[in-house]
Amino acid sequence: MALDELKSAVPDYAKDLKLNLGSVIGNSDLPAQQLWGTVLACAIASRSPRVLRELAPEAEANLSPEAFKAAKSAAAIMSMNNVFYRTRHLLSDDEYGTMRAGLRMNVIGNPGVDKVDFELWSFAVSAINGCGMCLDSHEQVLRKAGVDRDVIQESFKIASVIQAVAVTLDAEAALA
Repeated sequence: MALDELKSAVPDYAKDLKLNLGSVIGNSDLPAQQLWGTVLACAIASRSPRVLRELAPEAEANLSPEAFKAAKSAAAIMSMNNVFYRTRHLLSDDEYGTMRAGLRMNVIGNPGVDKVDFELWSFAVSAINGCGMCLDSHEQVLRKAGVDRDVIQESFKIASVIQAVAVTLDAEAALA
């Protein structure tokens, strides 16, 4: 099991991450599609080849081909949107906020899976990428769709742990 291999690679000084990784994935109350789509999208967003290599096969085994593609699409589109909207928000010239984005984002409207799942994955990727505007936007859509705060928090717990594991393992590889 790749998850076990990933956990065993986490160094002793980061034991909490190892335990959290097992907990957020192994003990999650999320339905399988929401869980594994979040895991895959976050593994991609973490930018860690090792984390992605270890988690992608398990995600693929737990997702339909459509959901696997949609989770990858969420990571891809949010990598663009997070930079664009975070930059727009950080600029002191409010005029940028009134300008048309002019970027294609069709996958958001037609992701090929349940809209709530795609929004949850987009939210988790936005947590990793640190885009407050996107976090607020996706959280509002999820709440309006009736998603509980516990579910939303579960997605950013997964994002937090996967990102921390990625940073730790990549640092260990660089120091080796």
